[in-house]
Amino acid sequence: MYFAPHPASEWWQAGSAWLGRCAATGRALPQPVVPGVPPELMAQLTAAPARYGWHATLKAPFTLADGVGVADLEQGLAQVCAALPAFTLPPLQVARLRHFLALVPEAPSPHLQQVADACVTQLHPLAAPLPPSELVRRRGGGLSDRQEALLQAWGYPQVFEQFRFHCSLTGNLDALPQATKDAVADALEAAARDWFGALPPCRFEAVSLFEEPGRGQPMRLVSQWPLAQPEPDRAQIQVQPGVNA
Repeated sequence: MYFAPHPASEWWQAGSAWLGRCAATGRALPQPVVPGVPPELMAQLTAAPARYGWHATLKAPFTLADGVGVADLEQGLAQVCAALPAFTLPPLQVARLRHFLALVPEAPSPHLQQVADACVTQLHPLAAPLPPSELVRRRGGGLSDRQEALLQAWGYPQVFEQFRFHCSLTGNLDALPQATKDAVADALEAAARDWFGALPPCRFEAVSLFEEPGRGQPMRLVSQWPLAQPEPDRAQIQVQPGVNA
């Protein structure tokens, strides 16, 4: 389960263009020109987040448990979202997180934490247990004792107090040659500040369902489930292939 702006919004269009791919339509998009970063290098450095689409993770990707169908997942999503208010995210700023760049809120948000926690706890019964290979992958660069306990209990180590909302802007920058890594990272960071800095405040109005059609294939935005709204119409927002994103 992800946060993603509506595909008609400026935030979706800007984020998708930065990554070079729209996860709602599957179309490749022209990326911004970053001084000092050749276009082919820009595409290479954004390829990993582009596969997942423009988003921030709320509950890590999972396979449905035996006996659980898509209708069960949709019912669970509807129940989660019905109890939560829509809100405006704190201003998002470019930050370096370990080996990659991302947009992160400049201040904590209780509303955001509430949504993430609800997705983890209320949808967890629908998820199949992780296979050993996925547990190994999610241990990645090493976990604290607390993160290992969260992984075992909830299928992901960065949940609850370990959760950090972020929209990835690049993949692993440590793969760059040492001689050029800092210059490229600085150029990307400056370009990202310019690219996203003029956007209006970002609204969190729905939880987004993404699907991986096949293992390793680009993920796609399937539907968005609105959080509680003052308006009477709270029907599911369907993502149409023809959306101009």
